[in-house]
Amino acid sequence: MYLIQKVISTLKTSSLLLSVMILLNVPTAMAKSASGSALIEAIHQVETSGRFGPILGDGGDALGPLQIHRAYHQDSGVAGPYSRCADFNYSVQVFKAYMARYATVKRLGRKPTSEDIARIHNGGPNGYKRKSTLAYWAKVKKELK
Repeated sequence: MYLIQKVISTLKTSSLLLSVMILLNVPTAMAKSASGSALIEAIHQVETSGRFGPILGDGGDALGPLQIHRAYHQDSGVAGPYSRCADFNYSVQVFKAYMARYATVKRLGRKPTSEDIARIHNGGPNGYKRKSTLAYWAKVKKELK
């Protein structure tokens, strides 16, 4: 019975999340599935080889499975202490909020792609324009195949 309730709760959450993403104009590349899971999984694989927990990277400046930096966390506007970025689900929430702010039609002048999203994740709000994020995108793209 508990498992059935958990599945129903997850489905309700996914449906609600998709509705919110549509209302907030979250990039189509992430909205293709309720969680944007393929792109997030690829980024997770590139960032930490799919590991979970309080993983430190970039000389201690990045935290967790998606390697979130403190400024990225603050910019996302997601409530909670930075230390929660060690949790995968919280990191995904931060990632989605950051992308809802920066990977938008209004900012880019066109519909954001998976490449734009990955490069913004890696290089900040204007990462989609930086040559320095192209190698990162190549790694994410390889994981998407």
